[in-house]
Amino acid sequence: MSPYFFDAGRIEPSPDVSPSCPNKRRPECGSSFCFPVLIPRDPDLALLHSSDSSAFPVSGLLLQICSRSRFLASPLWSRRNRTRDMEKSSTLLIHFDKGSAAMANEIKEALEGNGAEAKIDAMKKAVMLLLNGETLPQLFITIVRYVLPSEDHTVQKLLLLYLEIIDKTDARGRVLPEMILICQNLRNNLQHPNEYIRGVTLRFLCRLSEPEILEPLVPSVLANLDHRHPFVRRHALLAISAIYRLPGQAGEQLIPDAPELVEKALASEQDPSARRNAFLMLASCAQARAVAYLLSQTHHVPDWGELHQMTALDLIRKVCRSNPAEKGKYIKIIISLLNSSSAAVVYESAGTLVSLSSAPTAIRAAANTYCQLLVSQSDNNVKLIVLDRLNELKSSHREIMVDLIMDVLRALSSPNLDITRKTLDIALELITSRNVDEVVLLLKKEVVKTQSTELEKNGEYRQMLVQAIHSCAIKFPVVASTVVHLLMDFLGDTNVASATDVVLFVREIIEGNPKLRVSIITRLLDTFYQIRAARVISCALWIIGEYCLSVPEVESGFEVIKQSLGDLPFYSAAEEGATADASKKPLQINSSVTVSSKRPMVLADGTYATQSAASEIALSAPPVLPGSSGSPGNLRSLILSGDFFVGAVVSCTLTKLVLRLKEVHISKSEANKACTGALLIMTSLLQLGLSSFLPHPIDNDSYDRILLCIRLLCNKDDKVQKIWLQSCHQSFTEMLAEKQFREAEDIKDKAQVSYAQPDDLIDFYHLKSRKGMSQLELEDEVQDDLKRATGEFMKDGDDANKLNRILQLTGFSDPVYAEAYVTVHHYDIVLDVTVINRTKDTLQNLCLELATMGDLKLVDRPQNYTLASQSSKQIRANIKVSSTETGVIFGNIVYETSNVLERIVVVLNDIHIDIMDYISPATCADTQFRNMWAEFEWENKVAVNTIIQHEKEFLDHIIKSTNMKCLTPL
Repeated sequence: MSPYFFDAGRIEPSPDVSPSCPNKRRPECGSSFCFPVLIPRDPDLALLHSSDSSAFPVSGLLLQICSRSRFLASPLWSRRNRTRDMEKSSTLLIHFDKGSAAMANEIKEALEGNGAEAKIDAMKKAVMLLLNGETLPQLFITIVRYVLPSEDHTVQKLLLLYLEIIDKTDARGRVLPEMILICQNLRNNLQHPNEYIRGVTLRFLCRLSEPEILEPLVPSVLANLDHRHPFVRRHALLAISAIYRLPGQAGEQLIPDAPELVEKALASEQDPSARRNAFLMLASCAQARAVAYLLSQTHHVPDWGELHQMTALDLIRKVCRSNPAEKGKYIKIIISLLNSSSAAVVYESAGTLVSLSSAPTAIRAAANTYCQLLVSQSDNNVKLIVLDRLNELKSSHREIMVDLIMDVLRALSSPNLDITRKTLDIALELITSRNVDEVVLLLKKEVVKTQSTELEKNGEYRQMLVQAIHSCAIKFPVVASTVVHLLMDFLGDTNVASATDVVLFVREIIEGNPKLRVSIITRLLDTFYQIRAARVISCALWIIGEYCLSVPEVESGFEVIKQSLGDLPFYSAAEEGATADASKKPLQINSSVTVSSKRPMVLADGTYATQSAASEIALSAPPVLPGSSGSPGNLRSLILSGDFFVGAVVSCTLTKLVLRLKEVHISKSEANKACTGALLIMTSLLQLGLSSFLPHPIDNDSYDRILLCIRLLCNKDDKVQKIWLQSCHQSFTEMLAEKQFREAEDIKDKAQVSYAQPDDLIDFYHLKSRKGMSQLELEDEVQDDLKRATGEFMKDGDDANKLNRILQLTGFSDPVYAEAYVTVHHYDIVLDVTVINRTKDTLQNLCLELATMGDLKLVDRPQNYTLASQSSKQIRANIKVSSTETGVIFGNIVYETSNVLERIVVVLNDIHIDIMDYISPATCADTQFRNMWAEFEWENKVAVNTIIQHEKEFLDHIIKSTNMKCLTPL
């Protein structure tokens, strides 16, 4: 198998092909081992680092990535060569099968032969061995004698790979004398008549960091700036940029006039890739020249290539970050790039515009751009990232986003549930009285679509839509009448979670909208027979018992329940004996309540019951069981399957209906008749539960509740009757009021309250000079003044909190002082380490070495730095958390000085990451909490030894200690 070589040094979408490249690949290639790689369209994820240490996003391009690279087909991301115990990075990795290792003598013999194929194979093996830790010092002279004179392009390419990875310096850092032998060959290649040879050699020079080797090659490199072929010119610009940016003053000494030469080449260059490379060099090495060129080309920026435009945006961000007062010059350029044909450029332009300007016009333009990307891009990752940006805009510019709510909701056309969920979350916070009717109409259409189309996740999507409509109806009760009857059609939905949300929505609407009570009760009684889920039936029965107030409604409720229960008794003595043997076999019952397991479930009243082992997702038609006649009703099916909790709810509902009849003063005979019918149903339930007809007897809680209902109907008590008919309803009303109060408090907590100091400077906008300012710049000035006046620029609270989270890593007497600020965000830990050189020497190759213990993982290794005397450096390290376990971060700072050959190590104090650092109080719906409790089996019994005597005090202590929130109001 041929090894895979990747090169991120130059990636261009240009379709032109070098006429003399032997592989007939792109001019950037220079390798016979190319293969296509699809870069994702996600602009945040598709970020490739080029050989000139710049970065540019690539969006949806099918590229050929080849030759030497930092992105490789190897399970490792970096290779570490050790020289004097010092680690250094490598620009090349190649897949290597250790089972096919070749001996150095075999490679030497193949190189000394005359066949080009044999030399190619030998050079490949040599490169792979060197990259995997082998040392082949005896091959250098052989390669100089037999490989250097070869005219084969593939051999020359492998020769450059070999020269790139071998050590070119001795133990003291001086260039090896034999390296001079390759300088003449490199000079010849730079003057070669074939542009392919020139280009790959220029690219090779980007990897060299030894001034002694580069110095005699500088004139040849500069001469290639005027070559006729753009492939050579673009790589010559890369080589000049790499040489000029050599550490220390070496680069400036080799090419002191590099910025002038590059600027001159940029003015006359026509090739888009070469112009981008030249502009990138000026942006990184001569920012003032790059800015002058950018401002002179303001009207031509939209015609630049994608990568060139991305470089311009990067330059604008850097300039405005260092000098915010200059941002007005670049706003027009950014807005012009919003119409670019490249999605990556459009995305970056919108992000840059939001970061630089607070003007309503600019924010609206950026938001419109994000909405267009949301619809035009098919990649789900792109949609999610764009939704994140829109969510950020919603937090800081809600008034502008309110007008774009319908554009945001267009993302509901995506079949991905994560996208639809995030879209609905954003839209629900943008709803106002002006747009609520339009939003609810759209949501209703989406609900109808889920009923007409057959998709795999229709049930979950419908549940999200129901919850969204529920939220709209609670905030704006005026729309409740337009949606409640439509949603009641889904009470019999096969997706139990969706049906549960519908019935909970109906329960709140009927309480908050008394005018809708009659129509809702009538519709509920009509659709009651369609309900199959136990949880939905329980809630529907409670609604019938609480809100059937008139005599016709109570009588209709009685009739519906009787028909759903079927004939009484539920079984006969003969059937009990006939099913005694059959009960030993597994019964096929309604899938909504399957064979019970031992897993506990938290009921609505806080008690425990046995949780069903199967999720109530797909409900089948109820089978005909013994004791039923024909097709049984929904209540009868559930009760005969052993769900006596539903039987207890039926008993409570019948009790309320009987008491309601007595309250409305109907004839005594009618009331007694209804009471007798209710008692017959309750006793039949008890008889069924205590018999051997079902494999599982009735649970104690349901038995006690049914017995309580029987006693209440047999013994009149006005106080108890008042509790059942008034106090229960009052408790529900208080629960809703408490819920609304908590939601209002959460909104207040989220609201950002800013204060300005009394002695802050006031900048009067009307006294400013408006000469030469556009309308957008004027708006931006106004917004900045408003922010400054309201204290939005003040960060004192954050700074004070930051001081409390600083950890000292070294002692005050250590030569290097270090302290870290730890930021914990969900599953990411960011260490901002400040390192101060307290010595009088310059510290070279200073490196922060970190290691982790526990479920922590260091994402990237901090690079080496050179720290002058009495200077400081900010180093950032990212750490991923994979579980909520306590972890430890430890490490040391390693550096060198010119006086001491050995490396000096300063051991750091350990950083303990506690689980409490990434726990924050949150809220959760009751239904969602019970589902998660049943799914994850969170309950554990822990023995507690405490001196606290009261339960409320102990609960408060637990909440404070664990940084959690109590969901149940006390």
